[in-house]
Amino acid sequence: MSATTNNTEYDVAVIGLGPTGLTLCHFLGRRGLRVLALEREPEFYGLARAVYTDDECMRIFQGAGVGDELAADMIQDSPVQWVLEDGSVLGQLIRLDRPNGWPMSSFLYQPYLENKLEDLLVRYPNVTKRRARELLSFAQDESGVTLSHAASRGVRYGQIEAAKAKPEKVEETRVSWLVACDGGRSSVRTQLGIKMVGRSFPEPWLVVDIKEKPGEHCLRHMPYFNFYCDPKQPTVSCPQPNGHHRFEFQVMGDTTREQMEDPANIRRLLSRHVDPDKFEILRALVYTFNALVAERWRDGRVLLAGDAAHMTPQFMGQGMSSGLRDAYNLAWKLDAVVKGDAGIGLIDSYELERSPHAKEMIDASVRMKQFVSMPNPWKAKLRNGAMRAALATPKLGRWISEARFRPQPTYHQGRYLGVPRKSRSSVEGRLIPQPMVRTFDGRRHLLDEIIGENFALIGLSSDPRTGLDAATLAGLDRLGTTYIALYPFARRPQEAYATSPKGSPRVLRECPEKLIEMEDFTGTALRWFRSAGARDGHVAIMRPDKFVYALAPAAGVKDAVATLFEALGATPGRQGSHAARSAAPAPGEETRWRLVGS
Repeated sequence: MSATTNNTEYDVAVIGLGPTGLTLCHFLGRRGLRVLALEREPEFYGLARAVYTDDECMRIFQGAGVGDELAADMIQDSPVQWVLEDGSVLGQLIRLDRPNGWPMSSFLYQPYLENKLEDLLVRYPNVTKRRARELLSFAQDESGVTLSHAASRGVRYGQIEAAKAKPEKVEETRVSWLVACDGGRSSVRTQLGIKMVGRSFPEPWLVVDIKEKPGEHCLRHMPYFNFYCDPKQPTVSCPQPNGHHRFEFQVMGDTTREQMEDPANIRRLLSRHVDPDKFEILRALVYTFNALVAERWRDGRVLLAGDAAHMTPQFMGQGMSSGLRDAYNLAWKLDAVVKGDAGIGLIDSYELERSPHAKEMIDASVRMKQFVSMPNPWKAKLRNGAMRAALATPKLGRWISEARFRPQPTYHQGRYLGVPRKSRSSVEGRLIPQPMVRTFDGRRHLLDEIIGENFALIGLSSDPRTGLDAATLAGLDRLGTTYIALYPFARRPQEAYATSPKGSPRVLRECPEKLIEMEDFTGTALRWFRSAGARDGHVAIMRPDKFVYALAPAAGVKDAVATLFEALGATPGRQGSHAARSAAPAPGEETRWRLVGS
């Protein structure tokens, strides 16, 4: 590390403008941080890679302020099917409730998503986006990172070789933090010498992206996402918006890459499902996939996110989605550290929380791959019979058909910022559901719209600040905390007069200052809290990413808040104002943070 002063031009540098980098830029931009985004490609790839995201990640897009805009170019609520070789449906994944406020399945065309995400960055004058700029090297010290970058012609996402000539003009930029969102071949990760661990799968697949020719409407017979569990030719069929569609065919036997990519073979494979003459083939490419995780996600002030930190097989559609979760988890923590509301060690919780969940998604994707691409016909028959029996079993069938086998947004005990869970039903370290709520003015909102972007205290049918002293409240206010009283629908206080001792004059009831009263329209959140043993008067301390830090009775809220201040490396009256910039960390700052209960 070099010795450099903390004369930073930007708070955060984001390297790579894929979905992870773009989403991180939106979160940091909304929070007012000075962001420099570097992307070596002059323009977007223009072809689809990711095709799916889930309800949790649509909620993340909502938090970034882009949910509705992106949803306009998606196919939502499409069933996912396992289809046998004779065309019969073995099973369907359908879930109609919306615990996160969004459909379980959303199918997308990645160029639409990326272009819209980039276009919407114009909202943030504090975000500087520079395309055709390649990060050449970086050097970090205790207070920041110095970047060296230059103009780049790009490599068209691996289609051409990188330029070998020495750049004519190299710029240097000083930043507080660097986040590498530069993909599976991350140059930042390579420069840090961080290895990827896991395994690669040798079975190649042919991906074919097609689009209906003008005037054609020939995909009506394929309205859903299909896993074709055909031992002779495992296939994936994915609907996409505006006439786009993707097929993926497993390469069988000794077939070579050249044979699979031959136009005649592509036409033969497509002909099993559609009329190739009615489509334009946008891309046909043989690829293999990896299940890898970086050995570490942080090196000083340099962090890895998205494919730079983990590579997920495509069979659960969780590659892009895992990167979005990284961005959501990391953004508020960077913001807290940069603004002086937390010690620098808070950043250590990023990998501790995200790494196990990313690995679970990888494992689930591998299991799905093994389920749908079973080449042995006898094993395939056993699979089909076992699946039919499982679906016919009430509880197990519902667990499968509603895709409840997908890893849930729950952090591992001892590896999250929050009070330790006391039982399996505890909600600490878990993502709160997002129901529709009704505010005092009679308007309906999704819960996150009311909670906001910072910490929140939610009192069950009560003011969550009851029993908190002035110093504690001042500390919470400096964190930008929102205070909410959550009531069952049609049970919000409606008495004209407040309760008063017998014989005392009656006093008109007024809503306490800064308190938001709202009703849980569906009862989803209240049932979730009550399943953990909460009663009226209990208070949930919510993190900015909508995970529960603590759930406590009114008498225990003050102590729970005190542990939060300790975990953040701050105490009431000591942390910086919510708009302050951070200077170099004080001696010992990096070790002051710890996980509560770890």
